[in-house]
Amino acid sequence: MSELIQTRSQQSIRWLLLSTVSALALLAVAQSQTAKAEEDDSPTVWIELGGQAERVSESQQLFAPPFVLQTPRPPAEIVSPLNFERAPRYSKGGETKITVAPHGSDWVASVSLRYGRSNNDKHVHQQSYPEQWDPGHYLYVVNPFAAKFSDIVAHNTEQHLILDFQVGKDVGLGMWGKSTINFGVKFAQFTSKSNITLRSDPDWHFVYKYPTFVDWKVPGGQAYHSYAGHFSASRSFHGIGPSLSWNGSTPVAGSKDETELTFDWGVNAAVLFGRQKTKTHHQTTALYHQASGFYTPTVAQRTVVYQHPATPDHARSRSLVVPNIGGFAGVSFRYVNAKISLGYRADFFFGAMDGGIDARKTYDRNFYGPFATISIGLGG
Repeated sequence: MSELIQTRSQQSIRWLLLSTVSALALLAVAQSQTAKAEEDDSPTVWIELGGQAERVSESQQLFAPPFVLQTPRPPAEIVSPLNFERAPRYSKGGETKITVAPHGSDWVASVSLRYGRSNNDKHVHQQSYPEQWDPGHYLYVVNPFAAKFSDIVAHNTEQHLILDFQVGKDVGLGMWGKSTINFGVKFAQFTSKSNITLRSDPDWHFVYKYPTFVDWKVPGGQAYHSYAGHFSASRSFHGIGPSLSWNGSTPVAGSKDETELTFDWGVNAAVLFGRQKTKTHHQTTALYHQASGFYTPTVAQRTVVYQHPATPDHARSRSLVVPNIGGFAGVSFRYVNAKISLGYRADFFFGAMDGGIDARKTYDRNFYGPFATISIGLGG
């Protein structure tokens, strides 16, 4: 069933790309045939390239095995490993857009592609070094054979791709500039992967089993825990559906025949029909090393507190509808055949990702941050 759905999704993407190329080709042919008869010498084709740095919303449940919440807590200088487990908060990427606006027509067609990715690799080892037991009255000391520590190795990656094909009509804003209402088709693809390994000993300590006298005491052994956990996950969403947007541009200074400064804005909405997939795997182990010797514990002194063997993979797949809204605001420096734009953009995809571990738990996939683009006009 999943292969059939994936095949249909690939067919939808091919259909979208084919439609885009066909529409742009038809518009280009139409404008080339009428360009000589038009007095307007403004560009009919705009090619836009740019980049963005975006904040990415948290979209997965943290792996928190029982020993992370174990009491007694680690010393104050050891921070919880959950703080280092989080997915990347920022992504960077690029975008491209082709717009065709034939002379003598209020209609425009465009296709845009936005891609971003982020990743982080962390290895954080925190350790509190215990002091040796040295009574000062004898010729021997007892050295600790363990230490309070926390060790985490975390690797997280995230990628997103958004493809938008739209046809719009210039509806104008009178003295306030111009605006275009667009309708079309949007495709979105989100993927993320995680691989996390945790190890910890939060509570090493001397155990004093013998009576005390002369204001000092004798240790009867050393006790500590050995905790270990591993987690891996792969998550994705693919969806396609109708989109609607309203974009506008208001002159601020200058003249469109030479150099012009404009304020640009836009809002967009879409409904994506797609499939959400998640596959997770994890296991944890806890051993207690009893305090029955000064120096080293034997295997017999290690008690299994709990052991969760490798779980069967939790594989989930679900069809769903994802609403999408977004918008942007910025400024552009326009020339006759070129444009430089700077702005801030936000895009929200509600309930797109299944970020749960053992059970489904939906999270939004949101992107927001600054962007910059350069556009070149052709065919004036």
